[in-house]
Order: sequence, then C-alpha cells, then structure tokens
Amino acid sequence: MLPVCWRAMVGCSWMWSHRNYLIILLTPLLLLPLPLLIPTPEAKCGYAIILMALYWCTECMPLAVTALLPVVLFPMMGIMESGAVCVQYLKDSNMLFIGGLLVAIAVEKWNLHKRIALRVLLVVGVRPALLMSGFMGVTAFLSMWISNTATTAMMVPIAQAVLGQLCATEARQDERELQVEGKDNQAFELDTKAPQEEEINPKQDLVKIPQDYMYKDEERDADSPLERRRKERELKYQLLTKGMSLSVCYSASIGGTATLTGTTPNLILKGQVDEIFPGNGDVINFASWFGFAFPNMIIMLILSWLWLQFMYMGFNMKKSFGCGKKNEGDKEAFAVMKEEYRKLGSMTFAEGAVLTIFVLLVVMWFTREPGFMPGWATVLFNQDGPFVTDGTVAIFMSTLFFIIPSRPFCCGSAEEEEGEAGEEGKKKQKAPAALLNWQVVHERMPWNIILLLGGGFALASGSEASGLSQWMGESLAPLQSIPPFGISLLLCLLVGTFTECSSNTATTTLFLPILASMATAIGLHPLYVMLPCTICASLAFMLPVATPPNAIVFSYGNLKVMDMVKAGFMLNMIGILTINMGINTWGDAMFQLSTFPDWANVTHGSKP
Repeated sequence: MLPVCWRAMVGCSWMWSHRNYLIILLTPLLLLPLPLLIPTPEAKCGYAIILMALYWCTECMPLAVTALLPVVLFPMMGIMESGAVCVQYLKDSNMLFIGGLLVAIAVEKWNLHKRIALRVLLVVGVRPALLMSGFMGVTAFLSMWISNTATTAMMVPIAQAVLGQLCATEARQDERELQVEGKDNQAFELDTKAPQEEEINPKQDLVKIPQDYMYKDEERDADSPLERRRKERELKYQLLTKGMSLSVCYSASIGGTATLTGTTPNLILKGQVDEIFPGNGDVINFASWFGFAFPNMIIMLILSWLWLQFMYMGFNMKKSFGCGKKNEGDKEAFAVMKEEYRKLGSMTFAEGAVLTIFVLLVVMWFTREPGFMPGWATVLFNQDGPFVTDGTVAIFMSTLFFIIPSRPFCCGSAEEEEGEAGEEGKKKQKAPAALLNWQVVHERMPWNIILLLGGGFALASGSEASGLSQWMGESLAPLQSIPPFGISLLLCLLVGTFTECSSNTATTTLFLPILASMATAIGLHPLYVMLPCTICASLAFMLPVATPPNAIVFSYGNLKVMDMVKAGFMLNMIGILTINMGINTWGDAMFQLSTFPDWANVTHGSKP
C-alpha cells in the first residue's frame, strides 16, 4: 500500500512541476472538437480566443507570447489574412503607449519623481493620518504618469524609513520618561546608558545575584512599564506599517486609472473602441478620459484613505491629525525626509528640461481636442479628418528627450577627455549627452505590453471578421430586460473578481469585445459598460499576486494575505460603487450615455 501511495505522490509532484508544459500541449487538443464539429468561422475564432484566455489565465507561457498566437491561428483557420493580423500590433494606441512610457522613463532616470514625492511629503508633515494622505496623494499622482510598479517601488522604502524613525524616536522618548520617573531597572540599564557623570556597570551587580533571583527579575521585567510601553508601541507601529504599505500599493493602482496613459487597460479600451467603432469621432481621448476618471479617482482615494484610517489607526483626531505641538519624534522623522531631499541637491538642468517637456505634453494633450471648444489640432491639422491624435503628440514630445542635451552647451560643464596619441597636453570638449539614450529606453521599456496591446486588437478584429462578435451579441440579447445600471453593476463585479486572479491587461482584452457586442445587440451605449469595466480591471486589491504593486508591498514581510483580503475586499466594493455612481452622473453628461450613439450602428464583418 505504501509504495502505491508513494508513486501517486511522486506522480502528482511531477505533474505539478511540469504543469505548464501539460497545459500548453493538452489544452489545444481538448478544445479541438469545437472547430472540428462546428466548422464555422465563429467556432474557429472562438477556439482561438478560448485557447488564448486559458493560456493567459494560467500564464503557462509568457503573456506576450500568447498575444502573438493570432498571427498563427487566424491565417491558418481562414479568419484573416496574415497582413491584416500583423498590422493590428502597432496601431495609434501603441504609439500613445510608447510615447507615454518614454516620458515616464525620462522622469525616472533623472529622479524627478522622487523630488516631487519628497517635496510634497515635507509639506504634508509626519502625523499618521496626514502622512498616509500625503503618501497616497503623491503615489496616485505619480502613478498617473509613470508605471504603478516603479511608483510603489520608490515610495515603500521612503514610508518604511519614516515609520522606522518615528518608532525609534518614540522608544527613546519612553526610556527618558521612565528614567525621569525613577522607574528604570537593571535590565533597562543593560540596553540604554543614561547620560550621567558616573557610569554604572550592571555586570558587576549581576554576578553577585543568584540565578533564581535573576529569573524573578526577568519575570518582573516582563510586566515593567518599559516592557508594556514597548509592546504597545510595537503593536501600534505594526498596524501603522500595514496601513501605510497598503495605502501605497492601493493608491498606485487607483492613480493609474486617472489618465489615458496611466495603465494599460485604459489604452486597450481606446484601441478597442477605435477598432470596433471606427466612426466614433475620437470619443475617448486624453481630455475626455481625464474629465471622467480624475474625479472618480479623487473620490476613490478619499474613501480608501478613510477605510484604511479606520482599519489601522482609528479616528482619534488628536493623535492622527496632530492637533497640538510637534513632538520630538515628528521632528526627527521630518529630518529624515529633509535629509533625503537634501541629498538630491538643487534641481539640475536635466530635471528642469524633463519637467518642462512633461508639462508641455500634458497641456498639449488637454488642448488638442478639449470638447467644449475647437482644439489646436482641429484648427491647424484636423479640418479634413483626424490626422493628429494623442499618439502623434506623445511621440513628438518624447522625441525631444533624444535631442535636448542634459547640460547647457554654454556653461562649460561638459566632460573633458584626453586627446589622441601625438596630441599630448591637448584636451577636447565632449558634448553633453541627451536627456535619454536608446540603451536606457531598451532596458526599461516594457516591450511585452506593446505585444499584449496588439494581441488584444487582433482578437477584436478577428471577432468582427469571423462574425463571432455578432453571434455573441445576439446570444446576450436577453439581457435587455435587465435595467442598464444592473447590467453595469453585475459586469463590474464579474470583471473585478476575474482580475484578482488574472492580469488586468488580459482581463480587458478578453472582456471588452464581448461587452461591445452585447451593448450594440441590446441598444445600450457601448461606453456605459466598457468604461466602468475597464477601470474595474485595475482594482485588484485583495491578493498579492493580483498586481505588481501588491506583490512589492507584500515582499517586505509586514503583511499577511488575510490583511490584504480584509482591506481589499471593501476597497473593491467601494471602487465598483464609485465607478457606477460616476457613470450614471457626470459620465452620462459627458458622453450622453443615456442615448444609443449613431457611431455604434456598425455593420459587423461578414462571414468569409
């Protein structure tokens, strides 16, 4: 009996360790009856989509490699020609993504994000509630422009350092108070030396004390005022560290929803809308997205702060907000942040140049097509069609990083190098490097996301060409009997649950074409369901593996999985309700969501 059980355990262990290979090989074979028994274009396209969905969910292959499968499957199945598939992998949305990432890389390279973060934290202060609000605000703002992963990786060590300094200072303050009160003991004297003229050597007294008396002293020390304060302090800062860590990773995910380039799902929505509804009149652009998503982000951030404040700090206004004088701990923690800011030095020419380009880019995005008046692009270039888009602006401005030098030519600060052989004693000026070079871009650019975006666009195009979108829309037509707000709420819950165990990129790529088909079939504005579900895909708060910021915070060892589940579940509910409130209020006013738009009356691709 034992050998049989042992073989079964070994077999299970082998299968688990080789599970990725088994999934890659067995999944296509198990799904093969679908296109064989139903040899229609819809079934063939469904086979490709289900296969990719399972590969994406299990991550048996890199996500970007799975995204390339349409290049192989669609031509071989007769769904689309190879050229038509390949062109989907570098569309306007990809250019917007690349331009936004180039700006983020430049900001990170010159440490501009760290300067902004420390400057704001110095203004906010170090009292617990204000400190948490400061960290959340800064993290959310930075995550609007650079990756939430990079933002979290930068902010968590700063938070840990500040909290560590606060804890150490409070410990010293407790020791001093007990010394003044005359309640210190020998165990305390071993660890801390009071500033006295004659220093006492506690080891001499300990030698004369019998072991049983020493044991009793240790028992007494466990109940000493110093020990009680230490336990209370450890519990307090343990909760504070958990709350601060969660506030950073959650605000990074929330902040990314505020701008079109803040996170990948936002760009996937724009690309899918442009692909499925080509006559939409640029309904999703940087300005329109910001107008809807930024107020939603602010509300979510405030509610998240209140929830984390309640969970980990309580609502003691005096302690949390610091109604009163600053104590020594606050001053020393403030000094830590001030020292970090001092190390950055004064703002360099390169930082100023990057900041200028960044501000100009944002201004040009907002004024290109503001909606309430003709933008500069409409007046200068787009009178006969949408020639200039947000992607055009992003690439133009990001190109300047490779042209503008990192130091001014006239300051004489360029490096000097020795002349060539035979020219001893001569030196030549070396031109300053540009703000960005391709080596830095190559190392930091997430090329896999570009392929993921392309894979999503290819899936949407294949669904249209094969007629699968039309078939899915007709199948979901019975949902017309459900009120629109109920449909949106249910779909947000579904997407929010799905994104906890799958990447937000894969989630939006899979769901958005289905939602578009359903909306057109039941006569609902496509953005009424596509927009809230896209934002919900970024609200992965419950598990460490749900999103990179969660994993970064969890890796520090201060959190347990249940800590994240308890805090994240309520935040997921808050996010879903906030988004649905926004889509039914100012979102309705912005996009006229209560009426079915003319541009959504598209003719689905005919069956080949």
